[in-house]
Amino acid sequence: MNGTALVFVVVAAVLHALWNLAAKRVPGGGAALVFLYYSVSAVALVPVATVLLVLDPQRPQWTWLPAVVGNAVLHIVYGIVLQRGYTVGDLSVVYPLARGTGPLLSVLAAVVLFGERPGVLGLAGAALVIAGVLVIGSAGGGGGSVADRRARRAGVGYGLLTGATIAAYTLWDDHSVNALAVPPVVYLCAGSVLQSALLAPYARRHGDTVARLWREHWREALVIGLLSPVAYALVLFALQRAPVSLVAPARELSIVLGGLAAWLVLDEAHPVRRLTGSLIVLGGIAAIAAS
Repeated sequence: MNGTALVFVVVAAVLHALWNLAAKRVPGGGAALVFLYYSVSAVALVPVATVLLVLDPQRPQWTWLPAVVGNAVLHIVYGIVLQRGYTVGDLSVVYPLARGTGPLLSVLAAVVLFGERPGVLGLAGAALVIAGVLVIGSAGGGGGSVADRRARRAGVGYGLLTGATIAAYTLWDDHSVNALAVPPVVYLCAGSVLQSALLAPYARRHGDTVARLWREHWREALVIGLLSPVAYALVLFALQRAPVSLVAPARELSIVLGGLAAWLVLDEAHPVRRLTGSLIVLGGIAAIAAS
């Protein structure tokens, strides 16, 4: 993988793990929290995108509009499903399964639909990443109380569903920034504005919930709203320099960081299994970087 692309992906992974930790710390955030942090992103990105549009000799194209609409819809679904997963399941279950299912589907689609050929080493690295994710996500086995087992099953279900939405928006965004040549920052800004606008009717109907969440968790909303677009902008820049079949699995370094945060910060269990899976993920990242 291109060295610059790898640096972008690694930094994005750190930021991604941090904002997911913040999201997990907001109980029952749901669509109200998604509205808040997309609104924060929009406010932060509009001035930056405006300056870039003024300085860029390229004028906005009508082909950018469907790209932004697709981005907004897919990311809203992703945000709501992810928050639901964090409500019913552990970070150490939902996060690795979501981040692992996404690249698996992305790599398969990139190879089948786009004809990409990441090479034997790249595919082996992707397989190692996915294997590490499965090790992390299987921690706990069938033990625990009935409530624990139900929570684990719910976490697994929402983790897999979130992974499917990740694969969908990764492939769509790759198409948007490459085939349609939408500038990444402008793409993210327009998407955030539209995401906030589409969720505004829900926010109006649940104004009390939105206001309460902002009062009690404005710090988390700011962390998510600011770190999330920066992390994903770095991924979009990486997609301009390396194929999606390598970028998607390399992003999963965040699983290692998220797993450690779940253990050290949230005091979730099974650290040995989690660290073993993390080492497998790191081996996959190294193989992808060398491909």
